[in-house]
Amino acid sequence: MLDHTTGTSATQVKIPGTDDTARDAPARRRAEMDIRTLRPYLAITFGLTWGIGVLLVLFGDQIEAVFGELGPTNPVYLLAVYSPAVAAVILVLRHHGADGLRRYLRRLTLWRMPRAWWAFLLVGIPALVYASAAIAGTVTDFPFSPWYGVLPAAALAMVFGPVEELGWRGLGLPLLQQRFTPLQAGLIIGFFWALWHTPAFLLSGTVQSSWSFVPFFLGVVAISVIITPAFNAARGSILLAGLFHFQLMNPVFPEADPWDKLVFIAVAVAVVIINRRQMLTRAGAVTDVLLPTAGTPDSTDAG
Repeated sequence: MLDHTTGTSATQVKIPGTDDTARDAPARRRAEMDIRTLRPYLAITFGLTWGIGVLLVLFGDQIEAVFGELGPTNPVYLLAVYSPAVAAVILVLRHHGADGLRRYLRRLTLWRMPRAWWAFLLVGIPALVYASAAIAGTVTDFPFSPWYGVLPAAALAMVFGPVEELGWRGLGLPLLQQRFTPLQAGLIIGFFWALWHTPAFLLSGTVQSSWSFVPFFLGVVAISVIITPAFNAARGSILLAGLFHFQLMNPVFPEADPWDKLVFIAVAVAVVIINRRQMLTRAGAVTDVLLPTAGTPDSTDAG
């Protein structure tokens, strides 16, 4: 064909299927992970947990006869509990492959966070829970005898609820912050996080079955708002999100429902006021699901 830039003749051979642009476009589309990824994430997460919840309500006795009583040794129950993490891992693998999964999981190594947030995590949360228990009249309750029975309970709590954070804060919050402010993103992911727990209120034998739903729902949304600025300050650490989650279900603490939820609602308002500059603008918000590679503008030090 004629080369119009030089006026000379240039010969080009087109081999079907070798157009780089056409070939790479589907791969680029598959690699994109943005707010639209929330749709399949929520579909998998709610589909697994609510689907299993319906089965447990309808056929609970039969399922327990096969897999054991409802709890951490029941694989069906575990799948329902771990569905946020399962959904996140599936989607990261789908979009970014094994290398992307490694970068995503490296966010579990991020531990740096401002001292004020560490103080809130280690001292503030226990103080708030015990203050709530004082109002509820349960401040002296300790359900473990002998005392060291709390150790396996704490170990179980560490690998139970916090695993959810691979999904809620590991994937959901960064994607929402691509479009919304941290306050808006925290409220949205908190809404879905609270709603996701609904089946637990319908199953006998769960802790939630004895709680009031509305204070729980509002409390979970409030906790989501509280965690959001800490999460951003920690550069998107899944580890620290998991530690916050653990503290909120720490078996050492006395039962304080519903007062603890009401207290956390008040604390969430205070956190938003104190951190209003960070909460009302997307500047500084973590939007990457994968840990940025070294040398990129948003690269995060893994500590």
